[in-house]
Amino acid sequence: MGSSFKLSAVSVAASLACALVPAAHAATPITVTSQSALDGPIRYTVRVTSKQFGNSQETRTIRSGESDDFTWKTVPPGGPVAAVDACPDYSSLPLDANGAMIRQTQIRFAPVVGNDGIANVQLSFQAQTPRGVKTVTSGGKTLKCPNDVRMSQIVRFTMPVNGSVKTLTLSDGTSVTVSAKR
Repeated sequence: MGSSFKLSAVSVAASLACALVPAAHAATPITVTSQSALDGPIRYTVRVTSKQFGNSQETRTIRSGESDDFTWKTVPPGGPVAAVDACPDYSSLPLDANGAMIRQTQIRFAPVVGNDGIANVQLSFQAQTPRGVKTVTSGGKTLKCPNDVRMSQIVRFTMPVNGSVKTLTLSDGTSVTVSAKR
């Protein structure tokens, strides 16, 4: 009985030693602060104001290093413009359910937030709208197709993500306003 008691006592002592070792090497406690992690979600509001492409706005939440695509389709002043599939670039036109061209604004928004809380942003803006019709000849036929106006521009800028607002004026006069808040 004496040897089994010694073996059990050794086992209990070894188990206790193993259990106490991690406590001796424990990490320092974590301090909770009121600031969010730099890679945490940020709420961005993107607003477009354009005489040619219309007004649109949307708010989304993304993380640093992610990109987000905004697409707005709206009816242009004067209504949609009829299009047929034989029109040049027909597959690239923004169309309504009846196959008529409407206007479309697209933004790809890609922010990367640095350790200082400043976002480096790349914003890609693309828009199309019909402006009346044009007569084209395709396959020996004369067609009336939408006279589409296109705009494309890439803008890079910096902004803090503390609720501030950044307003950009694009080359055609379109205004893009971005706000960012953790």
